[in-house]
Amino acid sequence: MTHHDGAATVRPLALAWVSRYLEAGERIVRAEALHGGITAEMRRLTIGTRDGGTRDLVLRTFVDVEHAEDWLSREADALLLLTGTGVPAPALVAVDPAAAHCEYPSLLMTHVAGRTVLDDEGLAARIPLLARQLVAVHALRPAQRPRGYVALTTADTVVTPKSADAAAWAAAVDVIRKPAPPYAGRFLHRDFQPGNVLFDVPSGQPADARITGVVDWAATSWGPADLDVAHCSTVLALLHGPAWGLRFPEAYEEAGGVLAATANERLYWLVRDGLASSEEVQQVTQPWREAGRPELTARIVEERLDAYVTALMDALG
Repeated sequence: MTHHDGAATVRPLALAWVSRYLEAGERIVRAEALHGGITAEMRRLTIGTRDGGTRDLVLRTFVDVEHAEDWLSREADALLLLTGTGVPAPALVAVDPAAAHCEYPSLLMTHVAGRTVLDDEGLAARIPLLARQLVAVHALRPAQRPRGYVALTTADTVVTPKSADAAAWAAAVDVIRKPAPPYAGRFLHRDFQPGNVLFDVPSGQPADARITGVVDWAATSWGPADLDVAHCSTVLALLHGPAWGLRFPEAYEEAGGVLAATANERLYWLVRDGLASSEEVQQVTQPWREAGRPELTARIVEERLDAYVTALMDALG
């Protein structure tokens, strides 16, 4: 087996485990690290087939990550649920959530063609695609609901950027001190954003992009559609500028999605996710820079987050 780089090396126990799920006469001929993730190691495994061809699998490994067993179990359940639904996602091959066979909790799945696209170019065409895809996710009605959503921040854990508009942030924090508004429950991806959506983009034609897959289903939950929309809005604001974050809820409704009935209820979810991002700016910016956005320093992203939160309070507060 050849390795694309040192990070691609598959650990011995995991290698033996993966081999159990190959067809007779197949073998792993290549491993390549997939970069861009925050919590998991991702490796694309090229499998040599009996007829001389190849196929790809993806090995997802959590190394010293709290709640890894729960996350991988939920992802496995989600991938099984998504089979045959029309939502493009990997198919589950095997899962070892408690590391009974591998060195660390691991999940093996099929490889989905496409790539993440984080560039500004072509974004106007991708926004409606993202919105329509999220509406399709929220339309799923599983026989067994996943666990209820978990809020990712509290009023007391918000990290206000040093140069932020203090008044706007104080007002935003006051918003999430209130009880959560009532909502109609939906199946949530819970981390739906450009980094977890794969596209096919014809060369030189970014406006003709199409979605080929949605990945990273480890945080699937049951909760308000507004929460998924708010998260994607926040990430769009940080990647591309506040105006794009404000645009996404409109695109979601244009695609047929239904959000909270009142402006104050919508503000609660949008602000909650925006403030949650204040605690992880350092975490998200490094993978973005590695993925081809070197200008997205922690300072730039903090400035965009401040501008986005301020814009939310100006527009809806």
